[in-house]
Amino acid sequence: MSMVKEAVEVEVPVRTAYNQWTQFEEFPQFMEGVEEVRQVDDRHNHWTTKIGGVKREFDTEIVDQLPDERITWRTTTGDTKQKGTVRFQRLDDTHTRVELVMDVEPTGVAEKTGDMLGMIDRRVKGDMRRFKEYIEGRGGESGAWRGRVKPGD
Repeated sequence: MSMVKEAVEVEVPVRTAYNQWTQFEEFPQFMEGVEEVRQVDDRHNHWTTKIGGVKREFDTEIVDQLPDERITWRTTTGDTKQKGTVRFQRLDDTHTRVELVMDVEPTGVAEKTGDMLGMIDRRVKGDMRRFKEYIEGRGGESGAWRGRVKPGD
């Protein structure tokens, strides 16, 4: 597995940044290669991605979610193997640090080669930059889910 880590400072309150990140179905607005995210229920999402001409579908499960602090997930089905955490740190009333840490296991020759060339890392950096532009451009969140998911639930 390859670990990818990226952080951005966004010019919105922590509650706004967190709330927007819980709107998984809007991820295609700022995540390159993500065609669709369908929220199945409070803990599960179905993803459709197309990266380098390769289309994949997989499911993720949120295993830990604490409002304004973190969301942790893992894949449960499909060829894509990943797990990660996004953390939200209040810097002041109008600034938040958003940090994404992901473990990704590339599958297939093209993905493994892309990983060796740093493509996954660059994609995540771009996605985080686009999230910053997206949330700051909106000026507020489009929705929110503030429920708590505890590990082992």
